[in-house]
Amino acid sequence: MEPLDRSTIWPYEHGEPGDFYYHRFGNPTVAAAETALGELDGGTALLFPSGAGATTALVLSLLEPGDTIALARGGYYGTGVTFAALSGWGLRVVEFDQTGTPPEDVQLVWVEAPSNPYLTMPDLDAAAAHPAQVVVDATVATPIHLRPLERGADFVLHSATKYLSGHDDVMLGAVVCRDDAPAEKLRTFRGSTGIVAAPDPAWLLLRGLKTLEVRVRRQSATAAFLAGRLRAHPAVETVRYPGLGGLLSFDVADAETARKVETSTRVIVNASSLGGVTSLIESRSRWEADRVPPGLLRLSAGLEDPEPLWADLEQALA
Repeated sequence: MEPLDRSTIWPYEHGEPGDFYYHRFGNPTVAAAETALGELDGGTALLFPSGAGATTALVLSLLEPGDTIALARGGYYGTGVTFAALSGWGLRVVEFDQTGTPPEDVQLVWVEAPSNPYLTMPDLDAAAAHPAQVVVDATVATPIHLRPLERGADFVLHSATKYLSGHDDVMLGAVVCRDDAPAEKLRTFRGSTGIVAAPDPAWLLLRGLKTLEVRVRRQSATAAFLAGRLRAHPAVETVRYPGLGGLLSFDVADAETARKVETSTRVIVNASSLGGVTSLIESRSRWEADRVPPGLLRLSAGLEDPEPLWADLEQALA
C-alpha cells in the first residue's frame, strides 16, 4: 500500500511552497487516490468528504443564481435533497425522464447510470448532444462497467463511500473532470471553501480500488442471479435490474410486507447503503415516501455465496 501521510503542513522548498504545503490545498495520500481514480475513469479526479459534498462543490463551482439543473427523475433522492438545500442561493431544478432527451433551457444536465433505486439507464447520447454540461452519477456502474467521459459527459460523480471503497468503512465523494479548466476551477473552489477529503479515507479508497474489479464483477454476477430468481417468485411483483452492477430493487405487495421481508433476513443485513462486501436490504419508502412504491425493497449484493443469499430471501419472502 501507498504510505499514509496525515500531515497538515509541509516545509517550503528553498523558501517557496512545493507541491504540498497546507492540507486544504493538497495532501500526498489524497493526491495518490485521485490519480488512481482518474486513471480508472479517464479524467482528472478530485476527492471530497462525501458524495453530497462532491455534489455541492460541483454545482456551486459551475452554476450561478437563477441557473437550472435538469435532474433525472427517480434517481437518488439525496441529490434532490442537496439541491433543495441550495434553492436559497437561487438554484432551480426540473426533473426529466433520463431515458429520453433532457429539456431545453437548462444549464446543467444531471443523470444517473443506473438510477437508484429504479435502475434506469440514461440516454447518454441524448445527454451529450445537449448544449449544457453533463454530469453522470456513476456510483452504481463504477468505472468497471461505464466510463461516461468517453461517452461525451463532462463530469463523473461517485459516492466513493460505496463500490469504490467497498468495505462500509469510508465516507468520500469524487468528481472526475474531462477537461483541465473546470478541474482547476473546482480544485480552487474546494481549497477556498475547505470541502476537502482527509488522508485516512483516501488511503482506504486506495485499498478499495485495488480490488474494485474483482468485487464489482462478483457482485454483478450475484445480483443477476438473484434478479432471475426473484422474477420467478410469486410474492414478487416487479424486479428492476439493468444487467450490470450489484444493485437491484424489487416490489412486494405493500409496505407491511416489505417491512416483514427486510426484518426477516438472516444473512442479508437490514441497513441503508450499497456497494460493500456485505449484502444489504431495506425498504426505501421509509426515506422516499411516495417517490417509490410502498413495497419497494432495494438489495445490494455483497460477496457472499449466491445460493445462501437466495435461500435467505426465499425464507424472508415466505
